[in-house]
Amino acid sequence: MQYFPAPAKLNLFLHVLGRRADGYHELQTVFRFIDRADRIGVALRSDGQIRRLNDVAGVPAETDLVVRAARALQVRTGTTLGADLQVEKHLPMGGGLGGGSSDAATTLMALNHLWNTGLSRVELQTLGLALGADVPAFVFGRNAFAGGVGERLEAVTLPAAWYAVVVPPVAVSTASVFAHPDLTRCAAPITIADFSTGWGRNRRVESRAPTLVNDLAAVVCRLHPQVAQALEWLARFGDARMTG
Repeated sequence: MQYFPAPAKLNLFLHVLGRRADGYHELQTVFRFIDRADRIGVALRSDGQIRRLNDVAGVPAETDLVVRAARALQVRTGTTLGADLQVEKHLPMGGGLGGGSSDAATTLMALNHLWNTGLSRVELQTLGLALGADVPAFVFGRNAFAGGVGERLEAVTLPAAWYAVVVPPVAVSTASVFAHPDLTRCAAPITIADFSTGWGRNRRVESRAPTLVNDLAAVVCRLHPQVAQALEWLARFGDARMTG
C-alpha cells in the first residue's frame, strides 16, 4: 500500500458576498496550506471494487468522500481498476481545516496517477467540485485566492509563517452556519491587491475594502461558545482568526 499526504488548509479570511440562485454562497477567501495532514493509503485492485479498509468514527464507508471520489473517477474515466483505501485521520472533523475535502482531493490525484487515467489537474478540479466546494482548492495544491463557491482559484505567494492552530472540542456544521438567518451575506468584493495590502498590515485594508475577517465567525461563536473562548485566548498573543 502506498501512502499520500492530505494536508490541512487555513482560510486567512473568508467573506460572504451573497447567496446565489442555486442556494450556494458567493465567497472570497485565501487558502493557505499547512504541514499538518491526514494520510491516504492506496492499494490497487484489478476487480474494480472500491473498499475502505478501516473504520472512521461517524463516517460510513458509503458516504466517505474518499470512496465517493474514487467512484467518481471510475465513472468519469471508465477504468476497470479498483482500490483498497486506508484513511489515517489526524485532522479534526468539523474543525475548519478541510480534512474531508483534502482526503477526497488526494484520493483523486493518487488514483488518477496509479490508474493511469490521465485527467488533467483542471479536469480533476471540476470532478472534485461535485464532491465539495473546497475539493478543487486541494487539487489545485497551491496557496490561492479563491472566488465563486471556492472553485475560482488564482495562485498567490505568501511569506513564510508559523501558525498556532487551536481546535476546540466541537464539530461545526458548515451547512448549518451558511443557513443561519444571522449570517451576514453582503461583504464587498476585494482584489488580490487589496488582500496583499491588508495582510501586510495584518489588520485592515484601505478604507475602501472590508476588514480581512471570517464572516462566519460571529455566527459560529454564538452557536459554539468554545470557539469564542479559543479566539479570545489566542487574541492575547496576536492576530486570532477562525478558519473554515
